[in-house]
Amino acid sequence: MAGVLVLNATFEPLAVVSVRRGICLLLAEKVELVTASGRFVRSERLVLDVPSVVRLGRYVSVPYQRHRSPSRRGVFARDRHSCQYCGGPAETLDHVVPRSRGGGHTWDNVVAACRRCNAAKRDRLLPETTMRLTRNPGPPPPSTWIEVAAGSIPALWAPFLTDGRRSA
Repeated sequence: MAGVLVLNATFEPLAVVSVRRGICLLLAEKVELVTASGRFVRSERLVLDVPSVVRLGRYVSVPYQRHRSPSRRGVFARDRHSCQYCGGPAETLDHVVPRSRGGGHTWDNVVAACRRCNAAKRDRLLPETTMRLTRNPGPPPPSTWIEVAAGSIPALWAPFLTDGRRSA
């Protein structure tokens, strides 16, 4: 189990917490159960559904979106672990505009790539090669951070994530 998806009172995804923390929040009546996982936790006097998705009882204001630098896990999650040049399984990161040519380490310049494509591109610009990107890189959608925190997105969480990402 990946954990428990915590939604704001407005059903906006906020975080992923451990199953234990999710149960503690339920017992403290700080959240309400939205979707159960189908498993149970038993004690001497209590039987509880193990939560999969919970919603906060009170709205929590998120004042700003933090700027996050590209990380290996974040880029692979955004690109769904596939090479952005050939579509095969990705193993490395590639700078579209090589750093040796002035390219930065930004979301718009870093893509997941397989070793063969990364080695073939070397430190050249795309117009200097016959390679093309399957899609333009950019900042990941918010649900990518949920996937990075959980490892994968269970099917029970998909309706609550705006871009509909699902685990394979």
